[in-house]
Amino acid sequence: MLKTARLLIIYLLLLAPAATGCAAQRAGLSSVGFAIQVGAFSDVKNAERLTKKLQEQGIEAFYFKRENGIYAVRFGDFPRREEARKVAQKLVKEKTIGSYFIAPPQPDRTVLVRETVIEKTPSPSITKPSKPLPPGKKKEEPVKRDRGDMGNIAARTAERFVGIPYRWGGDTVVDGMDCSGFVRAVYNLCGVNIPRTSREQYRVGDTVGREELKDGDLVFFGASGDEINHVGIFVGNGRFVHAPRRGDDIKVSSMDESYFQKRFVGAKRYF
Repeated sequence: MLKTARLLIIYLLLLAPAATGCAAQRAGLSSVGFAIQVGAFSDVKNAERLTKKLQEQGIEAFYFKRENGIYAVRFGDFPRREEARKVAQKLVKEKTIGSYFIAPPQPDRTVLVRETVIEKTPSPSITKPSKPLPPGKKKEEPVKRDRGDMGNIAARTAERFVGIPYRWGGDTVVDGMDCSGFVRAVYNLCGVNIPRTSREQYRVGDTVGREELKDGDLVFFGASGDEINHVGIFVGNGRFVHAPRRGDDIKVSSMDESYFQKRFVGAKRYF
């Protein structure tokens, strides 16, 4: 009996480092709270100017293209709606921003199959009563995406950035920050906070092999795991979306290109 107890203790001690490592792997990830969304710009330059103005005040803002082709700016991560509203009203009073929406957090990272929901009052409408369904036919319910589908949503969100000239942090950003800022913005829209730099991003999440890549996974490039200098979002068929260099347009590239093939370090999954 004593021998069995000792063996059990040794077994648990051997498991401890692995369990700690697994927990640490998820450190640095958190859900995004309430955010402030501003603007409905048809010209991306207007969204870029507002983003830069906010960033100069120390506010971590980013701009993105909505499904309808209009650009918006988003910033903030507040635990309560009222806190987000107070900050937004203060910025309105200072004439930094105009009208705004409060974007609610994604509960358990579950969303409907549509663009990220923005809190606003629906317009009143008058509709005719719906016809009764034929016998045996059930009413179609909105299809919900669970955590397993969030990677697909992240990939499709990333594709909406393609063609946008992107400068993360305006003129104050260090070289190499644009690519990590871009993927951080995409994940923010999907309700997940990830670290700021590509090196920090590589340290969290679940490791994924190249043959196991799925939509939404982050792919990292560099000289080694300690020398990451580029990151993008995998979107399927051996392709990934990324910010190539400062001020360049967001684009889609193939992982089979010689440059990226030689520098591929690894991939991570966060959903």
